[in-house]
Amino acid sequence: MLSRLAARTVQEVRPLVLVRPTSTSAVQRAEQRDEANFPRPVRPVEPGKVRLGFVPEEWFQFLYPKTGVTGPYVLGLGLTTFLCSKEIYVMEHEYYTGISILLMVVYAVKKFGPVIGQTLDKKIEDIEQSWRDYREGSIIQVKESMEKEKEAQLSAKGQDMLFDAKRENVALQLEAAYRERLARVHSEVKKRLDYQLEVANVKTRLQQKHMVDWIVKNVKGSITPAQEAATLKQCMADLKALAPKA
Repeated sequence: MLSRLAARTVQEVRPLVLVRPTSTSAVQRAEQRDEANFPRPVRPVEPGKVRLGFVPEEWFQFLYPKTGVTGPYVLGLGLTTFLCSKEIYVMEHEYYTGISILLMVVYAVKKFGPVIGQTLDKKIEDIEQSWRDYREGSIIQVKESMEKEKEAQLSAKGQDMLFDAKRENVALQLEAAYRERLARVHSEVKKRLDYQLEVANVKTRLQQKHMVDWIVKNVKGSITPAQEAATLKQCMADLKALAPKA
């Protein structure tokens, strides 16, 4: 029975989970704030109003609808009289010491309070000014960062154009290299063809020269001395016949 009770108790225990709003919650995702119904809290610069030097004004306003204007005073005086008369609050020697200390504190507050208050207010203003300067400086820095980011984006777009220009330049360089190599191939092929043509021309000239020399040699070899002498005589005769005409 005890084991069943313990098991049931263990099963009924639930872990406590604390949840806080994150950046994805509906509170953080709200685009606008209802300033009229839910105003932002503002830190008061001056303390609230008090009466008799230490009693908050809200207490009098709370008791005013029920007791009237003199109600809080009568309540305080009556409560003090009750405590003292019933000796709930005993006025021993420490009581008068407290009154003396209270008078000295009041005198110190009246005498040195304004000077100390001005000094502290000046320090608070300096601290708040430093916070405002830091905030404004942070805003300016963020704006400058945004401007730099925009410039970086423009530079990135310019880099795309630069990359396109570089690609075009590389394509032109490749085209120029291709045409240069094509011209070199054409020149080399032309040189080889010219060499083959020159070889063929030289071979043809040698063959023609050899053929002419062979024909001349054979012709000279076929002419007899008598034929040569007759030809010379005939030439001389022709020259003599042409001389008077000239």
